[in-house]
Amino acid sequence: MASPVLAPAPRECCTRTVQHTGTATGSFEVLANVNTYLARSPSNDGQDKHSRIIFFFPDVFGPLYINNQLLIDYFASNGYLVVAPDYFEGDIFDQIRSQPGFDLFDWATKKLTRGKEIIPGWIKAIKAKYGTEATKYAAVGYCFGAPFTLEAAATDLVVAAAIAHPSFLNEDHFKNVKKPLFLSCAEVDQQFPLESRHRAETILAENKAVYHFQLFGGVSHGFAVKGDPDVPNEKFAKEESARSIIRWFDRFSK
Repeated sequence: MASPVLAPAPRECCTRTVQHTGTATGSFEVLANVNTYLARSPSNDGQDKHSRIIFFFPDVFGPLYINNQLLIDYFASNGYLVVAPDYFEGDIFDQIRSQPGFDLFDWATKKLTRGKEIIPGWIKAIKAKYGTEATKYAAVGYCFGAPFTLEAAATDLVVAAAIAHPSFLNEDHFKNVKKPLFLSCAEVDQQFPLESRHRAETILAENKAVYHFQLFGGVSHGFAVKGDPDVPNEKFAKEESARSIIRWFDRFSK
C-alpha cells in the first residue's frame, strides 16, 4: 500500500514568485556531470576542504534563479560551503512554463525521477572534492527539494536537515527521519496544509524525533524563497526562516 501523501506534486502555487534583486557571489561548477551553484564561506581562506557543507535542494526555479542564489550566498556567509544541484538540467522554469502544452505535474514528476538518479553520484563527488572525514553535512530543501532532504535525513549522511513549504512528501518520509529536522511553514499552504502539518508532527513525536516547527502567519507557499521584500510581513518571514535554519544547522554542526 502506498504511503499517504502529505504534500503533493508541485502545483500552480509553487510557480508564483517575486523576483529579488542583488548580486550573486557564488559560481558554477560541474560535479558528477551536474551543473552546481557553489558558494563558499568567506572564512575558508580559499581552501578546497570544508568543515561544514550544506546540500541546498532548490524549488522548481532551480539554482539558476537569483532568489535561490542569494539565499545560498546568505547561508555561505554564515560559515558553510553551500552546494545546489541543477537537477533540472538547464531547464529555466520561467521559460519552459510558457511553452505550448507545458504540464507542470508531468515535468516535475519526471524531474524528480531524474533527480533521484543523479543526486547520489553528485553527493559522492561533493564529499570527495570538498569534504574530509571530519566534515559535517546538513541538507535544506524548498518545495521540490524537500524529498531529497528528507531522504538524506533518513541516513547518516547529514547531522541535521530543514525543509520549507514542501512538495512531494508522504508519511514514510517523516517516519524514516533519523536526524534533527526543522520545518519552516506557511499558514496558507495548499501543498502542506494544517492537516498535513499536524500529521507530520504526530509521526515525528511518536518516533521521538528531534524536530522543530516554525509557522508564519499571513504568508503562503513559497515565502522562504519568493516572498515579496516590499511587504513587511513577507520580508520578515523570509529572513527569519533563513536565520532560523542557519541556527538549527549551527546547533548540530559545531
